[in-house]
Amino acid sequence: MLMTLIVVLIVSGALLIGAAWGIYGKLPSGLDGFLVALAGGALLLSVTSELIQPSIEASSLWVAAIGVAAGAALFTAADYLIDEKWGADSGGGLLAAITLDGVPENLALGVALIGAGPSEVAALAGSILLSNLPEAAGGARDMARDGQSKGRVLALWAATAALLSAAAIAGNLLLEGASESHLAAIRCVAAGAVIASLATEVFPKAFKEDQHWAGIATALGAILAFALGSLDGG
Repeated sequence: MLMTLIVVLIVSGALLIGAAWGIYGKLPSGLDGFLVALAGGALLLSVTSELIQPSIEASSLWVAAIGVAAGAALFTAADYLIDEKWGADSGGGLLAAITLDGVPENLALGVALIGAGPSEVAALAGSILLSNLPEAAGGARDMARDGQSKGRVLALWAATAALLSAAAIAGNLLLEGASESHLAAIRCVAAGAVIASLATEVFPKAFKEDQHWAGIATALGAILAFALGSLDGG
């Protein structure tokens, strides 16, 4: 449980660091896009190797495929409601979008920590941390530009970090006694939601801000995630 708390605090703390970076720091838009693509590439490989592949081995290809498709469909439906009904640029809409993206990631992280050693979750936790930093920076920067006070923006991100931490801890505690087949299905649903969020939110943003280098940054992110994941094998 101690390792779970440490990992969750580090990953969710990246939201606050990223928000502060977005409000008080300044990076060229090209570099910002490069970092977003780097994080997206790392997260894409991590959910594939740390969530989907082990789930196929623990259950079956069909269970994994249905889970991934269901997670992607759930994210797409909810993302549509945020964009079309609530307004993704509003305070409530932005919070909903961030939460929708982060809850599957942190739920998957909590599940992945069940029975795992420190090195076994390095790729997934590291990739989520990398994705949280630029995502929070971009979101906080947009909110500040819309005229919201810096204190209110930081408070909103602090609340979001607390909510996502709770999701990871809940995933770890509530599902500890679940069977491997059930855990496999849950991991794949979470992975599907994350993949859909990468396709609709992360990579389009990266290409818009840094179209010439986004592909290279994505590949570098995948290599970084692979290097972190190789820690399992020594």
